[in-house]
Amino acid sequence: MTDTIKSPRFAVVDIARGVAIIAMIAYHLCWDLSYFRFIEANVGYDPQWVFIARSILSVFLFLVGVGLVLGHGKGIRWAAFWRRWVWVAAGALVITIATWFAFPDSFVYFGVLHAIALFSILALPFLRAPLWLVIIVALAVIGVHFVFTDPLFNEKAWSWLGFWQIPPPANDLVPVFPWFGAVLVGVIATRLVLASSLAGKLLAIQPTGRFARLLTTMGRWSLLIYVLHQPLLLAVLFPLAQVTHPEIAMRSTDFMNSCQQSCVDSGTDAKLCVTYCQCGLENVETNDLWEPIFTGTITPEVQTQLDASNRQCSALIYPELNSSP
Repeated sequence: MTDTIKSPRFAVVDIARGVAIIAMIAYHLCWDLSYFRFIEANVGYDPQWVFIARSILSVFLFLVGVGLVLGHGKGIRWAAFWRRWVWVAAGALVITIATWFAFPDSFVYFGVLHAIALFSILALPFLRAPLWLVIIVALAVIGVHFVFTDPLFNEKAWSWLGFWQIPPPANDLVPVFPWFGAVLVGVIATRLVLASSLAGKLLAIQPTGRFARLLTTMGRWSLLIYVLHQPLLLAVLFPLAQVTHPEIAMRSTDFMNSCQQSCVDSGTDAKLCVTYCQCGLENVETNDLWEPIFTGTITPEVQTQLDASNRQCSALIYPELNSSP
């Protein structure tokens, strides 16, 4: 695999990347607005938002597979591969460091860029492997995730593989199983297209309008945009939240700190406490219990909600409680 021939550049792929990066920015903007309570939606947990996030992630990883085939399917161009890989890995490191300081309890240790860096290497043997083998591996990587779990993978050290029963706290976690399968699907689709008459039709698509050219440019610079967009959003929204509603902006942090301290003091493992308290925070926000909690005006109805939340969150970290009568 030493051939250095590069496939023609498909503008339609850059346009697709541009659309995907806009979708990612829009999602993260909504996540930030939710986190700072500018909007009521619980973007991190509501099923419809989780579906949107996973859909955008699927497209991103699919396009990684597409780009690998177009760039290296006729022979790996090692210099170009490692040059881009270093930029992806550096971006992943920046995100880890930044989130370590911003969200120490849920920093990003294996997010999108970490996954892309690893998946790009793992996918190389499949760029020219028999297509039937790539299909089988893709189905296995995606499918095994749905039939196998083990408590071992609840730990951060192994969670990047997937298979957890309780995901460890992280603002972004993209494990090998099933997400490497999305890259392989991109590899499969691109190899099929290149072997068909559709390749010529797609190659002929060129950006003609201003917006299409903008999408193309964003697609070509998607890595830089991905690394920079969230810090820029936070740089605007965090100080704005401090000015407009400082008590709301900080109450989630105060709740988590207080809950985790009480949980650890009770003898529960610190990692389990993070999961327990995040569950409790979600229930407080979903049921709008901030005022009674902070004022101490706990009515019987509110107490019933808090007791139900405690049972739910306790069962989350101690699954055996689910089987209790």
